[in-house]
Amino acid sequence: MAEDDRVVIHGVREDGSKLRPSDWIERISSTLASFGHDQRLQYSASVKPCVIDGKKCLVVSRCLAESNPDAYQFVMAFAQSNNLRIQLDRREGNRALPCPVPLDPPQDGEKTGT
Repeated sequence: MAEDDRVVIHGVREDGSKLRPSDWIERISSTLASFGHDQRLQYSASVKPCVIDGKKCLVVSRCLAESNPDAYQFVMAFAQSNNLRIQLDRREGNRALPCPVPLDPPQDGEKTGT
């Protein structure tokens, strides 16, 4: 996955003020979560709360636009309407948010790995 396939939405506005209520990241993450076989809440593979440099953030994989376009539009519109800081997620390796669905469908004759 390319680094521009994930964005980080910070809990602060462009002017430096914090968005209230302060639990908006958990609220959005929870709406896209589901209960697993163990009856515990599991965050979506495409939208997860995280802490970067000691600050709560929401990491959104652009593949959410493919798997759930309405949810992606909602999250991005929420961030933009609240003037939240949005940047590319440049973390790599196991610190990066994986994309559970391929962004580009395989072309005719291309191997899918299955």
